[in-house]
Amino acid sequence: MSKDYLLAIDHGTQSVRALLFDRHGHLVDKAQVDITGYQSPEPGWVEHDPELFWAALCAACQRLWANTQVPKASIAGVCITTQRATVINLDRHGQPLRPAIVWLDQRRADAEPKLAWGWELALRAIGMRDTIRFFAREAEANWIAQHQPALWARTDKYLLLSGYLNYRCTGRYVDSVASQVGYIPFDYRRGRWAAAWDWKWQCLPVKRHLLPELVPAGTQLGTMSAAAARDTGIPAGLPVIAGAADKACEVLGAGCLSPEIACLSYGTAATINISTPDYLEATPFIPPYQAAVPGRYNTEIQITRGFWMVNWFKEQFGLHEKIEAQSRGVAPESLFDELVNAVPPGAMGLMLQPFWNPGIKVPGPEAKGAVIGFGDVHTRAHLYRAILEGLAYALREGKERIERRGGTRIERVRVSGGGSQSDAALQITANIFNLPTERPHLFETSGLGAAIIAAVGLGLHPDFATAVREMTRVGRVFQPEPQHVRIYDQLYRKVYCRMYRRLQPLYREIREITGYPGPER
Repeated sequence: MSKDYLLAIDHGTQSVRALLFDRHGHLVDKAQVDITGYQSPEPGWVEHDPELFWAALCAACQRLWANTQVPKASIAGVCITTQRATVINLDRHGQPLRPAIVWLDQRRADAEPKLAWGWELALRAIGMRDTIRFFAREAEANWIAQHQPALWARTDKYLLLSGYLNYRCTGRYVDSVASQVGYIPFDYRRGRWAAAWDWKWQCLPVKRHLLPELVPAGTQLGTMSAAAARDTGIPAGLPVIAGAADKACEVLGAGCLSPEIACLSYGTAATINISTPDYLEATPFIPPYQAAVPGRYNTEIQITRGFWMVNWFKEQFGLHEKIEAQSRGVAPESLFDELVNAVPPGAMGLMLQPFWNPGIKVPGPEAKGAVIGFGDVHTRAHLYRAILEGLAYALREGKERIERRGGTRIERVRVSGGGSQSDAALQITANIFNLPTERPHLFETSGLGAAIIAAVGLGLHPDFATAVREMTRVGRVFQPEPQHVRIYDQLYRKVYCRMYRRLQPLYREIREITGYPGPER
């Protein structure tokens, strides 16, 4: 039997999806399991039991096998993509020592990094000392070593979620270069663990033996072990291919291989990425990430609480749509476009700044979300439209920063992620960016990116350019509407771009008075 199918596992923040693709990029079958059980032992903390992450993956796979007609024998291999920057401590038996600290977690370490005098002088000279301090405070490893030193002493492996799931599948501590995103001693320019003399080792308690072996995306990590096969139903011995982080896979699955096409991700975090062969820091001292295609980088700007804000709105203000959707037999999300279209572009002057995640490095650790321009005409529909517009304004600002820093010109945007299903969101994006905005032929672009990596790694396609040409397509294109472009451009330049600078002193006062977010240490 020919092996023409690929299994992609997309382990996101909100759900795990087991996806079967053919070699032409068609999604043949899909099973999805929601991820529940996140814990918040303290305000701002976000943790999850690693065993439950694995159980959700297994449940998604078993659900897939129960409903697909594709024979397992026709599957060539499996590739996993995951949420980024979620860390897991394992003991010497490979058992989790504590709950995973999830990327949304906001706890901070206390210690000031102590660097060798040569590094201190060099980093102060180039104005990078504050960035190092931020890195050390944000690093989960530092918090664990400071607050749970006995547990840290028992840590035998310190892995990202991708490395943990690869270990559960293959029994090997090995991970993809393109999955390394987090506060870890990684060299983003060279795509390897940092050199022994690098300042990152001095900022962290992590030692080299705690980390997995790294291989390029598309490399075979190993094969499905007998134990993993029993849990997942994936055939034992099936090749497991090194994947990439979810955003890197989205860029690839959206077909964005050249810097003139920006990939916008409308997921829990909203991002703008370009794929480039050049190492380009869109924000000084914040590195681009390794792309899913070896030898390339993804220059990224992120809005941490991206389309999470849409879910927040749905939970806080969307009861009417939930009830109406139930009576119509449709998804609640389908009714939110009606809510948006009931309001004119610009939301009658209601402007939102989407910095809902306190303590972020950019634009600044004191930043807060803001909504200005309220009047008695405004309703929850105006607020919902302002959320979509505020996210698009923030991503346009990111686009302009990438263009300034890289000397490149973005000519069109392609939108992936769950939010890309909204026609209203994509039309707003086209108007705010004043660029054609394309929807890929399916919104499961992260899973498709993983399938493309597997297809190249297994030799179903000779290279990434061929695989992208054969497996990705553009669906609907949203063109800018000139009359709305003019309104948005004025609001963006005259209002949005000035909001943070005007509000920054007030954000600092709020932090001093309330203690939230916590003061810089």
